[in-house]
Amino acid sequence: MLVSCTQEDDPVPIPAGATPYVIEVPFGFPQKMNIPENNPMTVEGVELGRCLFYDGRMSGRTHPDSLMSCATCHLQHNSFECGIDHPVYENGFTHGLTGIPTPHLMLPMINLVWNMNGYLWNGKISNDNPNTSFRNIEDLVWMGVLAPHEMNGDTNRTKAVIAAIPGYPEMFKKAFGSEEVTMKRISMAVAQFVRTLISYNAKFDRYMRGEEQLTASELSGFVLFTTEEGADCFHCHGGFGNPLFTTNLFYNNGKDTVFPGTDDRYVLTGDPMDLGAYKATTLRNIELTGPYMHDGRFATLEEVVDFYAHGLLWSPYINPLMHHIANGGTQLVPSEKADLIAFIKTLRDEEFLSNTEFGPPEELPE
Repeated sequence: MLVSCTQEDDPVPIPAGATPYVIEVPFGFPQKMNIPENNPMTVEGVELGRCLFYDGRMSGRTHPDSLMSCATCHLQHNSFECGIDHPVYENGFTHGLTGIPTPHLMLPMINLVWNMNGYLWNGKISNDNPNTSFRNIEDLVWMGVLAPHEMNGDTNRTKAVIAAIPGYPEMFKKAFGSEEVTMKRISMAVAQFVRTLISYNAKFDRYMRGEEQLTASELSGFVLFTTEEGADCFHCHGGFGNPLFTTNLFYNNGKDTVFPGTDDRYVLTGDPMDLGAYKATTLRNIELTGPYMHDGRFATLEEVVDFYAHGLLWSPYINPLMHHIANGGTQLVPSEKADLIAFIKTLRDEEFLSNTEFGPPEELPE
């Protein structure tokens, strides 16, 4: 199965009759995007991927009690993350059809087309991975189908179920040039849709474009965010020159002093300085994606800010960018913490959260 899902490196032409899907790069965003040459974006591919993303039959089953889609957990109104308020999952901790919990909290699906440094908390899915079965968003799709803590399915069964649904073969023909349904094509279509999930119109974006002003508290928080003597957030989470609000890199940020080295960045690199290192997630829509950190140890933004202010723990593996480690934190006072949180909340993008093009289609093939 791994071999069948491996993607070739050779460029693939857009099928005859398909319409190229052009991503308009927002103001200030990077021009370079992570779009594999063997999966060019098309309008037809994105629409197919959108249907598959929301189709519970992706589990390879048709019984109402056995349906599960990407959107079962990745909720648009929570920035395509489960969120702490999901009606089925407790406090942001998800599980699959088997009831087995996921090993980590989810990461939001937002602006992933600009992630060049690896997906998942430790970056396992990366173009640099020597195993060609774990390279890009496409691979996360079939992994979700197979994972016991997600759909717990079988890729052949998923392929057969989707192929048997009237309407889908014709959509595959428009997107890929033939009606053949394969797991590779399913993964490619979903990946195309996920790459369109772009957030660029939060209050802070409008401020940077000169369209709206920040309050005094929000401006004060912005200064704290972008200065080393303040909250010192910008090294890992961006700011003026990084509208993604993440470097998509991995840091030991002082949460622990003992590291089992079983699921962090170290398991991939073998570099001791990667012990306890996990991805710095984007701060866009961050108020909706709690609980926080890879293990969900903090329920609220206030708890996170308190941790960085007073709770940092030194270890030999602490990232050098944690400049306040000697003092145990930034030592922000309550008014500064409030200002910082006020600024972080300006990164909430209501347009992204309600964009109908990102939501479920009016109807799925039946």
